[in-house]
Amino acid sequence: MHYHYEKGLPMAPRTLLYPLFGDAAIKGPIGLIADASCIIAVVAGTVGPIGFLGLQVSYGLNALFGIPDTFGTQAAVILGLVVIYTLSAATGLSKGIQILSRFNVILAALLLLFILVAGPTGFIFSGFFSGMTTYITDFFGMALYRGDAAIFGEPGWLGWWTVFFWGWFLGYGPLMAMFIARISRGRSIRSIVIMLSIVAPIVTCFWFTIVGGTGISAELSNQGSISSAFEGFNLPAALLAITQSLPAGFLVSVLFLILTTVFVATTGDSMTYVISVAMSNEDIPSLPVRIFWGIAMGVMALILIYTGSGGISKLQSFIVVTAVPVSLVLLPSLWDALRITLAKGREAN
Repeated sequence: MHYHYEKGLPMAPRTLLYPLFGDAAIKGPIGLIADASCIIAVVAGTVGPIGFLGLQVSYGLNALFGIPDTFGTQAAVILGLVVIYTLSAATGLSKGIQILSRFNVILAALLLLFILVAGPTGFIFSGFFSGMTTYITDFFGMALYRGDAAIFGEPGWLGWWTVFFWGWFLGYGPLMAMFIARISRGRSIRSIVIMLSIVAPIVTCFWFTIVGGTGISAELSNQGSISSAFEGFNLPAALLAITQSLPAGFLVSVLFLILTTVFVATTGDSMTYVISVAMSNEDIPSLPVRIFWGIAMGVMALILIYTGSGGISKLQSFIVVTAVPVSLVLLPSLWDALRITLAKGREAN
């Protein structure tokens, strides 16, 4: 935000390297490599959820309505998702993207409140506070621990799962920073840090605790009710087992499928938008560019689903590999963000 709005540098990943390389990062091959690496990483990271959603919703439709869980159903789900997030990205930040995000937040809050009241309320709160205490006191030990134990028959699950999510989240860094910069102009540094680094993680952890805690409580009271569905690492089946253990389980399950779809759509529209910004070097990218990237990511997801489980595992490996150069692009921010903040603080005083 500082370099773009105050210094006039491009709204692109290359700008993150400016404190290290100066003008060479903006005009030279270093900048092109940085932009390309970050765009590839975020495309891989966005194609993954699109593909996973196709599998999850298709399974849910089969379990709830008897619709065949075939590639045709998965393709139809993905194409519907592509239409939603591409239209959202095409209408811009103040229209489609904002409307979809608001709907997402409202539906998530309603479901969260319902599960909290209708589910094991005391167990959820107990799990949240004890979990957060462990998280804070053992943060570094847990963050740096991979482990080699087999979980649910998966050898070294903790190791590859940890590395996979490290790469997935890191790959979003530069372009997500662009999106935040685009929608946060005029906000104070304090408000951005509080919302993104404190409030959002706490809400996210609480959301995980509500859904996961409900599942754990159901498993403890009726052994096998969740673990049997989860056997073979079947995540969609586990989620449906959790939602159907609640009152009005069928309706809650349908709403969860809708919520999951909208969650992925909000990722798809925001990433489609910022990829278009980075590619066109314009704050408001042209409509054809936005439509192209929205459709392209959906087509890639369809190809991966068509190739079967091998395609998904290859994508997971690719996400981790692309995160390595992105981590180097992000490194200068670790000291430069602090330097800029301190300098602006001195200006204000």
